[in-house]
Amino acid sequence: GSAANSAVCYCLGITSVDPVQIDLLFERFVSPERKEPPDIDVDFEHERREEVIQYIYRRYGRERAGLAATVICYRSRSALREVGKAMGLKEDSLSALASILWGMRSSGDPDTYVREAGLDPADPLLRRTIELADELMGFPRHLSQHVGGFVLTRGPLSEVVPIANAAMEDRTVIEWDKDDLDALGLLKVDVLGLGMLSCIHKCFDLLGAHYGRKLDLAGVPQEDPAVYDMLCKADSIGVFQVESRAQMNMLPRLKPRKFYDLVIEVAIVRPGPIQGDMVHPYLRRRDGIEPVDYPRPAPEHGPADELESVLKKTLGVPLFQEQAMRIAIVAAKFSAEEANQLRYAMATFRRRGTIDQLKDKFIARMVARGYDPQISERCFKQIEGFGEYGFPESHSASFSLLVYVSSWLKCHYPAAFACGLLNSQPMGFYAPAQIVRDAREHGVEVCAADLNWSLWDSTLEPGGADGWALRLGLRLVEGLRENDAERLIEMRHDRPFEDIDDLWRRAGVSRAVLERLAAADTFRSMGLDRRQALWEVRALSDAKPLPLFEYAKARETGPDPAVQLPAMALSEHVVNDYQMMRLSLKAHPMEFLRAQLRREKILSCEQVRALKDGDRVCVAGVVLVRQRPGSAKGVIFMTIEDETGIANAVVWPKVLERYRKTVIGARLVLIRGRIQRHEEIIHIVAGRLEDRSAWLLALAEGTRDFASPLARADEVRRPAPGSWHPARHPRAQRIIPKSRDFH
Repeated sequence: GSAANSAVCYCLGITSVDPVQIDLLFERFVSPERKEPPDIDVDFEHERREEVIQYIYRRYGRERAGLAATVICYRSRSALREVGKAMGLKEDSLSALASILWGMRSSGDPDTYVREAGLDPADPLLRRTIELADELMGFPRHLSQHVGGFVLTRGPLSEVVPIANAAMEDRTVIEWDKDDLDALGLLKVDVLGLGMLSCIHKCFDLLGAHYGRKLDLAGVPQEDPAVYDMLCKADSIGVFQVESRAQMNMLPRLKPRKFYDLVIEVAIVRPGPIQGDMVHPYLRRRDGIEPVDYPRPAPEHGPADELESVLKKTLGVPLFQEQAMRIAIVAAKFSAEEANQLRYAMATFRRRGTIDQLKDKFIARMVARGYDPQISERCFKQIEGFGEYGFPESHSASFSLLVYVSSWLKCHYPAAFACGLLNSQPMGFYAPAQIVRDAREHGVEVCAADLNWSLWDSTLEPGGADGWALRLGLRLVEGLRENDAERLIEMRHDRPFEDIDDLWRRAGVSRAVLERLAAADTFRSMGLDRRQALWEVRALSDAKPLPLFEYAKARETGPDPAVQLPAMALSEHVVNDYQMMRLSLKAHPMEFLRAQLRREKILSCEQVRALKDGDRVCVAGVVLVRQRPGSAKGVIFMTIEDETGIANAVVWPKVLERYRKTVIGARLVLIRGRIQRHEEIIHIVAGRLEDRSAWLLALAEGTRDFASPLARADEVRRPAPGSWHPARHPRAQRIIPKSRDFH
């Protein structure tokens, strides 16, 4: 976190960000007045975090190292469920009420929420339950492990804090909350897991194995114009830190063209700059709409440009915690101890309140030095915003490196990037369906998961525009265990499975596993679609016959007569794909509804992009994301998707209260509203919402006319002859280790 730690890490080769080039503030954590150890945070690949934790235990010994605890407090759903159980409410009533509980403390009428859940708000038992649950929110619920905060001591740990065995194997924890450690001045090192580091490592391995290009974080070509062109178009699905709706809206406005622009991009879409009213002034100055100026003291109190050196990089607008500290030191003449108090008050995720204690001192000193009172007030208001959540420049610089590297991979190697993302799930903002869709839109050939061709992880195989196609892995099959998949892969190593009987004899897995794979439509390399495969798997006996008796029975009875089942409608295939794989390569559910949507004059997401500011619009799509940021004052942002793309909707609090059940619970939603457009940034300001989730149910049940047949199983793409097993490829063997460890 601190510039000093970053400098040490840079010299040791741990990070590739040079803090001297970015002119980071060393005094943020290192000063004679700071009487406490620094708070050290290190991000590792999230799949290797347990490896790092066990290394620390071995390196320092369990007698001197322990994981910190954290107090888990009641939130709305957990409070309601536990109070409801104590009050004797039925589980179905609690589930119905909990499903509509998003922000019960908002300005709406709680009785309305209860009615929307199908319950009677006049019921005295239910009313008392809600009152008690509301009172319980915020109270401690239980003590849990911190995600990776280690306490290290010079002497025996047991002489300082009480120790307990954790529920997880080979872990011990101390019984104090992480905030107590800060108050006592104990050294804490946070061992954090970052999914994008795992993804980038896997992408580099794929590049080395398939493209013959060896890279690391420091070796990625810098300042590539094509990367910045891509980001300026907000083409950033899957990219670290800039894939959220807010970041994708900011990218076309900020138009990053160099690395430091990314540093600002990462930091500016945060509650601190937003609540401190820093975003719009910065953008206006960047676009030349507003002149760049700097607050100036009276001539007798100091040089006129004393704040210019502090704020020049951000055009006179403070965007980072370090700048806030420098303003206090330079303009308000805070001592190092007072600046450290300010840093502590602005600490990330701290509860607000302590920063107000410094307000009078800050403003009075600036005014006494000749600064305009309104400017002094505005400066503190901007600093005050960091009390909610402000981003340090050192953190932003480190994250920006990962933003650039992940953007570079997506720009130049989209197949490898999508493969790395899928193999690092769960992570990021979007589900595998959106990752795969985005990859196909970037020209990547994506092949379905198949029992004969797929490994556990997704892989690259010959094909596609750049020579490599993406083959989906068996890990995407819902409920499939890795050890069962590895058993199947091992048994097919010499030759692929030919038919169901061959699979049943050789696989060594239960029939339930085969049913799951058949339901996921992974048998097409054997000439069987989903329905036919399920039919044949369910016809298998529970116990495997001995080979001798099986042969004798086959001679006596001959082969079973083939049963020709009716073709499964494409819409049913797609719904089943989403149920079993969370994605479909065959079609998008909205495609089958498009004729109905046209009859109702409902536009597609692509058509929405052609509308003007203020136009009325009606659009429908599957709900991907619902967000209710703490800084948005009750506004909900929804992202919906159809077969043509995505659209972003804004639901204001009054509309939310009117259509609360639809906003929170709908899987497929119809939105009526008006267009809000700024250049290429488009939002739909919702005025009315309708839950059309029943349409998805109709697709699953085949109750509508969606009878388009799917391509025959023998038409599905297979790898080239002689390369049926990707793990046998000499390059692939280096990137798909059986133990799933990394070298």
